Amino acid sequence: MTLEEGLRVKLARDLRLAGALVAAGDDPMPMDTDTDTDIDSDAETGSDDGMDDAVVGGSLSLASGTEGTVERVHDHRDREVPQSHGAREYVRLKSLLDDFGHQMPPETLRQLEERIGSLEPEWIAHQGRQLRMTVRVRLDNGFVLDDVHEDLFTVGDA
Repeated sequence: MTLEEGLRVKLARDLRLAGALVAAGDDPMPMDTDTDTDIDSDAETGSDDGMDDAVVGGSLSLASGTEGTVERVHDHRDREVPQSHGAREYVRLKSLLDDFGHQMPPETLRQLEERIGSLEPEWIAHQGRQLRMTVRVRLDNGFVLDDVHEDLFTVGDA
């Protein structure tokens, strides 16, 4: 399925997001480590709740069927994922088999097929690492899911 901007979609399954949450616009890892020039943000804002406003922990659950609109589509499929030696060897030997297998002596053909069979799991793993399309979806409840695989969504009602 290929999603397009403006398309209505639904979550295909329940999602649970957990971990450190950062308020939009806050830098979770400030680069200035000089403590002599740090300003006490609690003193500045009058907040004395003892909590760091920038980073909080928590979780969020979103139910399948939650609807939203695709705002942006990121197509990463045109980028090459580096192949391991085994994956490259699988492609080379498979090409050799396809092009010249019918001309090979039976014993050579059998050895080539065995070698290809032993490399096939590595090739399948490589294909699984291929980059896919990701999307930014604004859900109707106001949440935004960004850089999420398109597989998490189904086409919603128009």
